[in-house]
Amino acid sequence: MLTVIGIGADGWAGLGDAARAALCDTALIVGAQRQLDLLPAEVGAARRPWPSPMEPLVDELAIGTHGDAAVLASGDPLLHGVGATLVRKAGPDRVRVFPHPSAFALACARMGWAQAGVELVSAVGRPPQAVARALQPGRRIVAYVTGARGAAQLARVVCESGFGASAFTILEQLGGPQEQRVDTTAQQAIDHAADPLHLVAVTVSGGPAHARTPGLADEAYEGDGQLTKRHVRAMTLAALAPLPGELLWDVGAGSGSVCIEWLRAEPGASAIAVERREDRAEAIAANALRLGVPELRVVRGPAPDALRELPAPGAVFVGGGITTPGLLDACWTALPDGGRLVANTVTLEGEHVVAAARRIHGGSLTRIDVAHAEPLGAFTSWRAQRTVVQWSVTKER
Repeated sequence: MLTVIGIGADGWAGLGDAARAALCDTALIVGAQRQLDLLPAEVGAARRPWPSPMEPLVDELAIGTHGDAAVLASGDPLLHGVGATLVRKAGPDRVRVFPHPSAFALACARMGWAQAGVELVSAVGRPPQAVARALQPGRRIVAYVTGARGAAQLARVVCESGFGASAFTILEQLGGPQEQRVDTTAQQAIDHAADPLHLVAVTVSGGPAHARTPGLADEAYEGDGQLTKRHVRAMTLAALAPLPGELLWDVGAGSGSVCIEWLRAEPGASAIAVERREDRAEAIAANALRLGVPELRVVRGPAPDALRELPAPGAVFVGGGITTPGLLDACWTALPDGGRLVANTVTLEGEHVVAAARRIHGGSLTRIDVAHAEPLGAFTSWRAQRTVVQWSVTKER
């Protein structure tokens, strides 16, 4: 049996009787060194700090290499951290969990915030730009960070995103005898050095209103203009229908707008952008970082060859290279039953390809015409975008 015990800055004093008994009864305790140091001498088990990288030891614990063992985790082990990983790898029947009040819960209590209205963002093991996805005026955020410069790095991202006036509260050693609170703004915190054990509470104000609904302004993306335009993008995401746990292939990703908005719309999903040009691949990665989805994986190479080693998708979007021989067939073959494929084209040759695919696989063809009112001398006239033909299909079960 593997036991995962949540522990806070209050250490041994904050543990319940059952958690204390479990630590006294085990032969091995694994945790961060600062957590191991919180245990009293009466706990006689061998103590092993996490190595770097920690994944090999996680795997050993999950398969029972070390027999019965206890693992110390910060706060609530199943909120963020190693607890959820161990349950996933070992199975819920082999892991028992003793939670402690999470740092998130403690932060909300200190701020007087109802937890249901607060977004938790973890920048632990991730770039601090992960917070950018949550930056909308009026939103309350609790952000987990790493190291003494964690708050400063987060503040810099908030400022670079245009929200420097946001209220910024740094909470150190939450729940422990050395607890401290610093109330400031993001702009004033960019050089702040905090206790290594801290988090940040942000009340977002100012800045651009980048909604999570699909259809960000085209100006939100940098690149060479290879971009699914705003209104067509919104319709494309509606057809792709992001779902938790699903992987999107964005083939011929251009500036990455579709896969980025897939991730912004559904944080439980994942995505891979496939792009043959190096300059565009770099732009995709930069756009993903700036818009708060640094987890986007970018694969450089021509499709369909670049698709062969990728994990199977739950949905596929083809935005470029649609006339490449074998491309649509490779995407269709990779899809599981119930998977969705959406392909957009602006050329007659591309229309022939999707029309032929529809005759074989079914689905729907939609012609999308978008025009914008623009000045014409002293008057106003409509300027049309290129017509887009969209094929959308679900692979039958």
